[in-house]
Amino acid sequence: MPVRKRASGQTGLMRKNIRFFFEPLQELIFPSSCLECEQRLPCRELPLLCNDCLADISFPCSPCCPCCGMPFSTGQDHFCGLCLKKSFAFDLARAALHYTKPVTSLIGSLKFNGTLTGLASLAYLARNAPGRKDLHEPDLVLPVPLHMQRLRQRKFNQALVIGKACFPDYRSSIRVDILIRHRATAPQTALNGTERRKNLSGAFSLTNPDLVKNKMILLVDDVFTTGSTVNECAKVLRRAGAKRIEVFTVARAI
Repeated sequence: MPVRKRASGQTGLMRKNIRFFFEPLQELIFPSSCLECEQRLPCRELPLLCNDCLADISFPCSPCCPCCGMPFSTGQDHFCGLCLKKSFAFDLARAALHYTKPVTSLIGSLKFNGTLTGLASLAYLARNAPGRKDLHEPDLVLPVPLHMQRLRQRKFNQALVIGKACFPDYRSSIRVDILIRHRATAPQTALNGTERRKNLSGAFSLTNPDLVKNKMILLVDDVFTTGSTVNECAKVLRRAGAKRIEVFTVARAI
């Protein structure tokens, strides 16, 4: 046993020494630059954004709606009109960042271009965001699914990638085989709130409803705009008897 510990310690020390040697070399050959404005950065530390671009990032925080997280400009926390009407099937929704530049650029590059360069920076910001602390430990983490047709086109599900990056401690709880999108839908981008809800109605289902019964569920997606997508997912989970449903998105449109 002591021999194994000593060997493990030596391996860790060796890795540190290798990083100590190669990281300055990597910085010399491939200097870090801001992911938004491409300004040269002094070192390769997350997030890879210059001070000017970093200053443009803001975090949703109080005052906001205790349920859906809608931000308010002044006053105290209070329920928004939609949550007073119990319009949402989830119990809590929180976003890490406001959907403004440079966040829009980083998410857009990930979602539409398959560029993973900014993922580590987004995940770093998300893990340290105030909204992250309001979430409870889930039994299951369910990325909002893509329809198989869209998945073939994009080659990956951005919600799954985000879930793994933002919740490394919950990786064993992430499941992609429970919640599915069985009907292809039109892109939500150009639709208003009513059209979004109609577009997504009945698009999601569960492969085995018993797997979510009495479970704490965390839904993960990229952007919360009207909440239509995560709400349709939450309706399916609620009907199956989920104990609590929380939503986490990297960004919230304001």
